[in-house]
Amino acid sequence: MKSWSDLCAQAMNFHPESSLDELLGQAPLRREELLVLADDRIFSTLTRRIFRAGLKHSLVDAKWPAFEEAFYHFNPEAVQEMSDEMLEGLMQNDQIIRHFGKIKATRANAMLMVDLAQEYGSVAKMIADWPEEEIVELWALLKKRGKQLGGNSAAYFLRMLGKDTFMLTDDVVTALKAQGVIDKKPTAHRDLIQVQSAFNQLREQSGKPLCQISRLLAHSIGQV
Repeated sequence: MKSWSDLCAQAMNFHPESSLDELLGQAPLRREELLVLADDRIFSTLTRRIFRAGLKHSLVDAKWPAFEEAFYHFNPEAVQEMSDEMLEGLMQNDQIIRHFGKIKATRANAMLMVDLAQEYGSVAKMIADWPEEEIVELWALLKKRGKQLGGNSAAYFLRMLGKDTFMLTDDVVTALKAQGVIDKKPTAHRDLIQVQSAFNQLREQSGKPLCQISRLLAHSIGQV
């Protein structure tokens, strides 16, 4: 794999009109900023990510005030107590997106929020303290214990929240293939560990967060 400085030079060669800072984009939230997030806001962000999947984000965002009302402003304790009949009743609410699988997942994920808060003190603390050099393990936890959080959804949720994570977009996967890190899109845990190792190496070289390394890799193939 090329060094960080070589990847930067490659990306700048493809995008001479941009500065390196512009290519790297916004930094993630600091630990202190993540710690003050209320668990209901974390739950709201997680649910918004799930409903955004496969739809225009602007469509989901426009309906989000109605989602807040329908799901008790994402109070995890309240949502986990919703009965099957209450969930079915939401299918008559034309102010929200009536996808029953995702509606049911919201109750299941409320239970996850409650469990994590009990285990870690708060969901915010768990996320803030999770080591970035093992971020794929947090993806795995959310996928295993949550609902509708497979694929890239866990990473997209963390990025929306402000937690540092890399993203396996098509451009990033192409860049990782070009650098010989992987030969196909990583889905198996062992492949994700290999990708994590490559990101950790670039993180040590650059001192940059995972999200900026991810963006730089995407720009390094010249298609962004």
